[in-house]
Amino acid sequence: MLKKKRGREEAEINGSSLADIAFLLLIFFLVVTTIDVDTGIGLVLPPIPDDTTPPPPVRERNLMNILVNAQGMVLINEQPAAVANVRDLVKEFVDNNGADPELSESPDDAIVSIKTDRRTPYNVYIDMLDEVMGAYEELRHTASMDRFGVPYSSFEQGDERRAEIQEMYPKKISIAEPDEG
Repeated sequence: MLKKKRGREEAEINGSSLADIAFLLLIFFLVVTTIDVDTGIGLVLPPIPDDTTPPPPVRERNLMNILVNAQGMVLINEQPAAVANVRDLVKEFVDNNGADPELSESPDDAIVSIKTDRRTPYNVYIDMLDEVMGAYEELRHTASMDRFGVPYSSFEQGDERRAEIQEMYPKKISIAEPDEG
């Protein structure tokens, strides 16, 4: 006589509290997760010009025109240039002190004008803007090392030595509106 084996009962997991656990985990991860916030490009914009005041006269010699066209080509004073060369060209232009008649008369008079096309690749524009800003940082660093023996970046905001270096090499960057097209 064969005895019939009795089947075991399947083990069951109580699922009633899974929703509560999932909700608690969701809240936990929302609380402890940090979210990066894109800050964009930090530029101090000039005040809105008065319509009755004419723009100040600028000698052509003191103006460096940088155009980034729709194909991503950089033209400096209508001459093609690589993005990697922009920093050196800006430094040479700003720090000329009247030596070369084709370049600016002094760092205080030098203006770098940047113009783009509406279809300019964003990454080329940012790379070019970084090179221009980097040129001013290098000029300020060199002046700070020569004058005070410490890097420009070591000065706190509001330090009079920092203000003196900024006065020696003021950032005069004009970002022109792109042409409609």
